[in-house]
Amino acid sequence: MEIIGFGLAFLIGITLGLIGAGGSILTVTVLVYIIGISPTLATTYSLFIVGISSLVGSIDYLRKGLVDIRKGLYFSFPAFIMVFVMRKFVMHRIPDTIYQSESFIFTKNLMVMLLFGLLMIGASYSVIKSRKEAKELIKTHVSYWIIFLEGLIVGTLTGFVGAGGGFMIIPALVIFAQLPMKEAVGTSLLIITINSLFGAIGDFSAGVVLDWSFLLKFIFCTISGVLVGGYLSKRVDGEKLKPAFGWFILVMGCWIIIKETFLK
Repeated sequence: MEIIGFGLAFLIGITLGLIGAGGSILTVTVLVYIIGISPTLATTYSLFIVGISSLVGSIDYLRKGLVDIRKGLYFSFPAFIMVFVMRKFVMHRIPDTIYQSESFIFTKNLMVMLLFGLLMIGASYSVIKSRKEAKELIKTHVSYWIIFLEGLIVGTLTGFVGAGGGFMIIPALVIFAQLPMKEAVGTSLLIITINSLFGAIGDFSAGVVLDWSFLLKFIFCTISGVLVGGYLSKRVDGEKLKPAFGWFILVMGCWIIIKETFLK
C-alpha cells in the first residue's frame, strides 16, 4: 500500500501547486486510509509533509513576486501561536478514550476524524463557489482585525486536525486582505508553511517519534508533485479545477463521517 500512497502523494503535490490548498486534507486521508497510520499520528506527519511541500511552492511564488509577505506574516502570527499551543500543550493531554459505555466508545482518534470530515465538508463550500461569488463579498477596505481573527481560528483547527487551512486562508486573503487570486495562493502557501512547521515543532518538543525513512520518501513524492503543479499552473487555470475538486472533498468528507460513525 505504500507504493499507492507515494503515488497519491505525488498527486497531492500537484493539487497543492495548482490551487495552493488541499494538501493537508488529502494527506491525512491517504495516511489514515491507505497507509494505515493512526489519525492522531497522521496529523503530525501531515503538518511536516505539508509544511515542507508548501515551503517549496511558496519559494516559487515568491520568486514570481506573488507573495504579500507583510499580510502573510500578519495572518501567520496568531495562527502559528495557536498551532504550537495546540500541538504542544493540548493534543497530547486528550485521553485516548474520551467516553465509554457498554455500547459505544468515543476515542480521541474518532474525534479527530469526525472533526476532520466536518472540516472537509466546510472547506468544500469555499472551493465550489465561483470566483464571481467571492468577489461579491469583497469589502472596500482591508480588514486586518478579521484577518487576525481568522488566523486564530485557522491556527486552532490546524493544530487540532493537522490541516493547513488553505481553503479558509485563500478566501480570507481575497475578501479581507484584498489580494488578487494568484497572490492569495502564493501568500497562502507561505502561511501554511509557517503554521505547519510550528505545529510539527510543537509535536517534536512533546516527544512524538516519526518514521523518518517513510516521511522523507513521502515528502520527496509530494515536492515532486508541487513542482509539476507549479509548472502546470502556468498553462492551466487552477480556478477552473476548483469546483470539481470541491465536490470531491465534499464526498470524501461525508464518506469519512459515515465510515467512522456507522461502518466501524
